[in-house]
Amino acid sequence: MNAKQYVEALRAESFAQVFNPYADRCAVHDARRAEATRARTLARLLVVASAREIDALWLGRDLGWRGGRRTGLALTDDAHREAHLARFGLAAPRPTRGPLMAERTAEVVWSSLARADGSFFLWNVFPLHPHLPGAPFSNRPHGARERDAGEAYLNELIFLLRPRRVVALGAEAAHSAARVAPRLPVVQIRHPSYGGQRLFLAQVAALARDAP
Repeated sequence: MNAKQYVEALRAESFAQVFNPYADRCAVHDARRAEATRARTLARLLVVASAREIDALWLGRDLGWRGGRRTGLALTDDAHREAHLARFGLAAPRPTRGPLMAERTAEVVWSSLARADGSFFLWNVFPLHPHLPGAPFSNRPHGARERDAGEAYLNELIFLLRPRRVVALGAEAAHSAARVAPRLPVVQIRHPSYGGQRLFLAQVAALARDAP
């Protein structure tokens, strides 16, 4: 499966109480044809990343409503979208309208990664945005069926990018990575949300010190 086929398959996914940013358009926050912009941007990003040596696949849990739901980029909000793309030599139209929205997790992650050496790619176990019933601007953990679908995409992504290791944000991401790619080194670090910011930053600093 190449990058274009990967994104086309992702666009076809549909689950109850899930926003697919590569197929769905938010009537409140999205610009015209936002879903096509996000899909095209992700495909371009995968093409460039697959031609590089990826040191680490940073793996979160799900897209958040303030971040990946809007940008189509894992662990990335409006404020860090351009910097994310620029690391791969890319630029793309903004898919949302109105004021830029920040996400706390994205802010903490990018405060570390912006200074990081080496090549990394950001992804989530479930690469869409699960939300509570009747509340599209909320977050919920993905369920078992969603996890199974997400792990199938994770497996294809690892085959496409060939990362040297996975840096998993939290136990759920680490368990998924171990199931999908048991021979790939997995480093579990604390997710920065819910009071985990200080430990997350310390662990990221330790990763940088231990890097070859």
